[in-house]
Order: sequence, then C-alpha cells, then structure tokens
Amino acid sequence: MRFVLILLAGVLSAAAVPAAEPRRPPNVVLILMDDMGWRDVGFMGNTFVETPNLDRLAKRGLVFTQAYASAPNCAPTRACLMSGQVTPRHGIYTVVDPRQPPGSPWHKLTAADSRSELATEVVTLPEALKSRGYASAFFGMWNLGRGRIGPVTPGGQGFDTVVFPENLGFAKDAYFDADGNQLSDRLGDEVLAFIERQRGSPFFVYLADHAIHAPYEPEPHLLAKYEKKAATANDRRNDPAQAATIEAVDRNVGRIVERLAKLGLTDDTLVIFTSDNGGTSQYTSPLRGGKGELYEGGIRVPLVVAGPPVAKPGTTCDVPVASIDIYPTLVALAGATPPAGQPLDGASLVPVLRGGDALPRTQLFWHFPCYVGRATPSSAVREGDYKLVEFFEGGGRLELYDLAKDPGESRDLAASMPERTMAMAKHLRDWQRSTGAAIPHQANPSYDPKSDRPRGGRQFEGMKGRGGR
Repeated sequence: MRFVLILLAGVLSAAAVPAAEPRRPPNVVLILMDDMGWRDVGFMGNTFVETPNLDRLAKRGLVFTQAYASAPNCAPTRACLMSGQVTPRHGIYTVVDPRQPPGSPWHKLTAADSRSELATEVVTLPEALKSRGYASAFFGMWNLGRGRIGPVTPGGQGFDTVVFPENLGFAKDAYFDADGNQLSDRLGDEVLAFIERQRGSPFFVYLADHAIHAPYEPEPHLLAKYEKKAATANDRRNDPAQAATIEAVDRNVGRIVERLAKLGLTDDTLVIFTSDNGGTSQYTSPLRGGKGELYEGGIRVPLVVAGPPVAKPGTTCDVPVASIDIYPTLVALAGATPPAGQPLDGASLVPVLRGGDALPRTQLFWHFPCYVGRATPSSAVREGDYKLVEFFEGGGRLELYDLAKDPGESRDLAASMPERTMAMAKHLRDWQRSTGAAIPHQANPSYDPKSDRPRGGRQFEGMKGRGGR
C-alpha cells in the first residue's frame, strides 16, 4: 500500500509541473543582394572590400563555398526563391526587357518567351509559412509582377508588410533620395522597425536590396577610402565604387544582427545572406563568365547561413547548393507542410546545417533559353564535380568541365570524354522534358549578323523596376 501511495505521489507531483512550452519556429531574415558575385565579400576571400559584419556573421554560421543562384539573372532567381521551383516550372526565364524581345535581329534563334509575373496559383514561401503563425515582410525589389498593390505584388503573394524604395521616396534605381539618405540605410531602418514590432512572434523578413547593381552611386567618404586602397594594388577586380557600395550593405547587415542581439533574438533567428546571380565578369575571376551566363561566374554566389540549427558555426561546406533549396529548408525548419500538388525542386539543407556532409541528390540543373548581354540560350547540369553546358545555337553544342580540377572552366573535356558527355546530355534532356522546358530551336527569320545589340549600364536587365518588375 505504501508503495502505491508513493507512486501516486510521484504522478501527482509530475502532473503539477507545467509541461515545457514547445520551442517556437525560428525567425528568418533572408537578405538577397543584386548582382553580388561569389567573391565580393571578405568571408569568400576578398581582401580589398571590408565586410567586418558579414565576416562575423560567417564566423557564427555555415559558409557554402559552392553555392549557386538558380538562374544567371534577377527575376528568375527571385521566382525560384519564392516558389522552390526551377525556371521551366514557373516560366520566368529572364527579366523581360522590351529592348531585347525574342526575335530581335541580333538573335540567331527565336528565344523562348518568358513570363514577367509569378503565377498567383503558386504557393509562395511566405504563404507556406503562414500556417505556422509567421508574420512576413518584404523590403526592396520584387521583380515578379507589376504595380504596388494587386495579386502579383508582394502583398498579393503572401507578405503582410511591403516596402518598396518608392514608398521611401527613392526614384527608380536610385541609391540616394533627395535628402541624401542612402537606400540600404533606409531599407535597414524599415527592417529594424518591423523586427521590433514582431519580436514576440515568428517573423519572416525578405530584404531584397538594390545594391550592388551598377551603375554605382557610392558614398563619397567610402569611395575616397577605396580609391586610396586601390592606388596601392594592381587588380582589375578592385573597383572602389563597387567596394564602397558593398561596405554600405555590410554596415546595414551589422545593424540588423546587432538589433537581433539587443532583443535577445539571436538564438531564435536564422539569418541567410546570398545573391540573385553572379557578378559581372570584371569581378568574377578566376571563374569564367559573369551575370547572364551559365558558366560559374554567372551563377556562383556567396551564401552564409547563421543561427538555428547550424551545428558547426564558423565552418565551411562544399556541398553544391542552390536558391531553390531555401524554400524547402525554411518550410522544414518552421515545421510547415509543403504545398500540396506543387513540386519543390530544391532539397532541404537541414541535414548539412546540422553537420552532415551530403544531400539526397546527385544533380543540379539550370535552364536559360534567352539572350541577355553576351549570353546565348543555354542549359546546364552539374553531377558531382562535372558540369555540362548545352548551347542551343549551332544545334546544341556541348561543353564539359571538371570543376574540381578546372573551376575556371578553361578546358572543355567534351571531345576527350564522350561517354560522360553523352550520359550527362541525356540526363539534361530528360530533365528538360520532365519539366516542360522551353527549348529554342527555330532560326530567327529576323536575324541580321550586322545588327548591334543594346549597350549601356543596364543592358543585362533592361527596364528592371523594383515595384513592378
């Protein structure tokens, strides 16, 4: 009898202790830069640009040394982020530029048409997180639908709070307003205010700054600082105007991280920093190519992830990852349910964040059936250390590279490794068929080899607008 009473007492005592509250889903701050190449920050080895705040973030996070944008220019990568899908599924292949429509006289082939809006049927990342109580906010450049309000704008696609640069008094593509305020600073102000308001519940911040897109408009004191540094170095990649623009970004990343710490949210917040595509070719050496191309310089980007559940802070990971992986990663960490009937092409990065060294996939794919800048329509697949690029002009020319031995893609192995080339080409074409990829193959009847393509500082993305495109 005494034994039974002791057991009952123990049960009653345990019942009297309230159960521990389940840990809430992590906050998320996703920072997407515009045109920042793979080596444009200190934690990726740049010794000219000073990025102390990003470098500190990297020291408490995980740096992915082989991270990729899911497309080589702006709009398609942003669509991949918001949908978790590769470009053939959402149909946004490039920034729609009225100066370079399919059938332009400098195009040998009739390029594929690209959507300019993310379909409203797509369950976007903020919509997927709503089921877990997230308040979502967008700041900066959308580029996935025209207008400030409506179904294809951020507010129509799941964001509760929307702040375009125009809302803050900035003209299109301007780095400064009429009062001398810098855009990165003002966007940072709005992010801080949102975090303050939402600190008691899970939040998702998507900060898509205009920086570091050319033409630059650097702060004079930072420009002078880097002009002085450049005078003692002999490296064409060292651009004082670009470096000054990057340091302004770094300053505001530091402000966000510091505010999270002040509010006691550091351990509850995942901070992700990356870019929408590779840099321009001036800055990407020793990688080949730049923005608009499927060579490494056009799609390799910086990526650091800090916060829960990073198991080994201050380390690097050489597993190839891409923008499409962010959606399934955040859904998994939030404990949300993936959207029914919507294929997610990315892989959750949770296993490698928790210390693993592999993901359950063997391939990454890209499809860019358009003309932009110097680039021609192409498609690519990476399998292990090998990467195959298919160029649609000339009947589908193939190039094969061993990225482990030749990251600069200077030695085409297609002729010397025909079996691997053909096997990877089959995998690529099977993927193209399975995703419904648009393949340009018809000769352009308007092609004129003597015609000139558009020139100018915005030739790669044309009429890109933050509120509408």
